[in-house]
Amino acid sequence: MNISKEQLDELNAVVTVDITKEDYSDKVDKILSDYRKNANIPGFRKGHVPMGLVKKQYGKAVLVDEVNKLLQDALNKYLTEEKLDVLGNPLPKEQENFDWDTDDYSFEFELGLAPKFEVKLNGKKAITHYKIVANDEMIDNQIKTIQKQYGKLIPKDVAEKDDLIAGSFVNEEKEIDNPFTVSLDKIKGKKNLDKFIGAKVGDVITLKTKGLFNDDHDLVSALKISNDDAQDLNIEVTFTVTEVNTQELADLDQELFDKLYGPGVIKTVSDLKEKIKEDAERQFEQQSEQQLLNDITENVLENTNFDLPIEFLKKWIRATGEQPLTEDEAKDEYEKSEKGLRYQLIEGKIINDNNLQVTFDELKDFAKDLIKGQMAQFGQNSPEDKELEDIAARILSNQDEVKRISEQLMSKKLLNYYKENAKLKVKEVSFDEFIKEVYK
Repeated sequence: MNISKEQLDELNAVVTVDITKEDYSDKVDKILSDYRKNANIPGFRKGHVPMGLVKKQYGKAVLVDEVNKLLQDALNKYLTEEKLDVLGNPLPKEQENFDWDTDDYSFEFELGLAPKFEVKLNGKKAITHYKIVANDEMIDNQIKTIQKQYGKLIPKDVAEKDDLIAGSFVNEEKEIDNPFTVSLDKIKGKKNLDKFIGAKVGDVITLKTKGLFNDDHDLVSALKISNDDAQDLNIEVTFTVTEVNTQELADLDQELFDKLYGPGVIKTVSDLKEKIKEDAERQFEQQSEQQLLNDITENVLENTNFDLPIEFLKKWIRATGEQPLTEDEAKDEYEKSEKGLRYQLIEGKIINDNNLQVTFDELKDFAKDLIKGQMAQFGQNSPEDKELEDIAARILSNQDEVKRISEQLMSKKLLNYYKENAKLKVKEVSFDEFIKEVYK
């Protein structure tokens, strides 16, 4: 057997594998001999079938199978030994007049090679790393929400601003008949609000759905319809009042603090504000980190330029697709996947050049931290290490979970690398400011 490579250019090559009869004949003869021993062919005793008949019946299929096995093993070994970084898989070239009836064979494979490049982590401008802070307004609103949640409902005769009005939204044509409690602080516009203020049990209020709530998602709940149906919905509904209640806020006392966080954890309103700020900013940090990762990804893609074996990749997409593709369809598929492929190559180079591989011990510790965080959400703040070990062992016995958690850990390692090496500028913003800037 002989393997040779013709380098067409930096990104394309052709590998030729020459196989001679000596490479496969012993294996083929042994398999045919085993077939002969076990073949049940009418007119012949088992083990006494003429070899000529066995070769006639099975010889070609065995030959093709064994040559293909030999070919794949040799090609994979060659790629590994030569350290060829290929994109996709080798594609066999069509060969006219190929003849399995000869003794020696020659096979050609097209290769698409990964480009050589240097990662350009930094462009001209520094990347913004948002630090999202919980401002006083957000903390005060959260405290008010807690007080409402743990407060009391007191029945009233007539509705006033900020009251809760229970009733049913009805529209016969759209088959809407849904009981719902309206919080008047969620109603949009003075015109709509005036229709509720002064309402009594038994009153029927006629409303337009368009612009009824400050948050369009509340319309979905109020009418019990899908998000798609709620889009630009502009119909008339009636709301029949069944209850009017005012909400008495819970006192900010030790009893409430203990309900929220356990006995003695919070002792003053200042403690409560600090705890709310800490919890909120911990959640904001996850959003900030994900945004930083997204922004750095876009930045490194923009600044790291290299060529790809485009024609090979389009041909590979056509050859490996589940359904046959035209050249235009393969071109479209390539264009959709090109950005992802480029970042995959960049990410792989960063990981290899900086030895960012994930070890099993790191994976287990990371899994335990994730478990600990989930348990804390349900009030289990001090789990025993054995319990964590047992849960982690069960999770890591599932290969899908191992893949998912490994990807999370690698993203964290990459983010730490970027923080240390990318040109960043920290910008402190409120959550609302963050949303406005990021989702312009």
